[in-house]
Amino acid sequence: MSKKRTITAVVVGLGLVTLSACGSSDSGSSDADSKTVTLVSHDSFTYSKDVLSAFEKESGYTVKVLKDGDAGQAVNKAILTKDNPQGDVFFGVDNTLLSRALDNGLFQSYEAKGSDLILPEYRVDEDKHRVTPIDSGDICVNYDKAYFSEHKLTPPQSFDDLIKPEYKNLLVTENASTSSPGLGFLLGTAAKYGDDGWQDYWTKLKANGVKVVDGWEQAYNEEFSGSAGGKKAKADRPLVVSYASSPPAEVIYADPKPTTAPTGVATGTCFRQVEYAGLLSNAKNTKGGEALIDFLITKQFQDDMPLNMFVYPVVEGAKVPAEFTEFGPQAKDPETMAPAKIADNRDQWVKSWTSLVLK
Repeated sequence: MSKKRTITAVVVGLGLVTLSACGSSDSGSSDADSKTVTLVSHDSFTYSKDVLSAFEKESGYTVKVLKDGDAGQAVNKAILTKDNPQGDVFFGVDNTLLSRALDNGLFQSYEAKGSDLILPEYRVDEDKHRVTPIDSGDICVNYDKAYFSEHKLTPPQSFDDLIKPEYKNLLVTENASTSSPGLGFLLGTAAKYGDDGWQDYWTKLKANGVKVVDGWEQAYNEEFSGSAGGKKAKADRPLVVSYASSPPAEVIYADPKPTTAPTGVATGTCFRQVEYAGLLSNAKNTKGGEALIDFLITKQFQDDMPLNMFVYPVVEGAKVPAEFTEFGPQAKDPETMAPAKIADNRDQWVKSWTSLVLK
């Protein structure tokens, strides 16, 4: 989202990421007792300094945050360097890529203190506890309220609506092979129409003029007419694949703040995304990593997280900002898909999607 919620590039093949895995050599000294703990994440990880400082003061650890590109790149780099990891904890692998991380042995087992308060619908891998759910969000089509009002057109509310003639040439989405929301939107259509029906849906969507760009930043801030950036760029697409939390961001960061959000969400197009943190295999500071994961699911961090990363908390009793409730509530019935099913089909679906939509 606009506040660093740009988890844009998902690199489908590990071979597409080149990274020297040499790192700094371990001369035999152990960092197990180090008072520095390193969190590796995507570029979208943000936090309030006073909240992190409170953890450092209470725990005695100093937190080093290493931002390592967008979500897909960060996951793939972490896999390539798993034998000599860049840090102790990785945050930001989501349900669309979780199987890749687990299958490649990226994480070691750790059951976080307080994990019993994580809402049941977000829990995974409960037999091994290799990852801990941290946040959730919905990938949904957003619409420009002014455009639809001016054209006396009802905004679309479902996947089926998007292929209707009245919405021809209005939608911009992200490339499913290079973008997390783009991939989430593809998975949403696969969940909706099934293994045999999603390709026919995309054939119709392509015929209805869907525009595909590389990532969220371009789609939302350059092509979408409803965003602050899109207005400046004179964008002409009033529909965009983004997040349910995008409308609240448009309100919060506007100056002056409007009383209503200029954008809305087509709630029948949402796919639920969940992000996880895990203790990296071969982490040098295991104790510090465990303490940091514990902290990420405390009420203090969960309450602070939404207005920094524009995601929803996953812990029972955590506060949801009023702006989220009013302008960007979570979908009541989003499309979902089991990580195992994503694992079995993701790469082939993306390959088929690329051939069908981009060629």
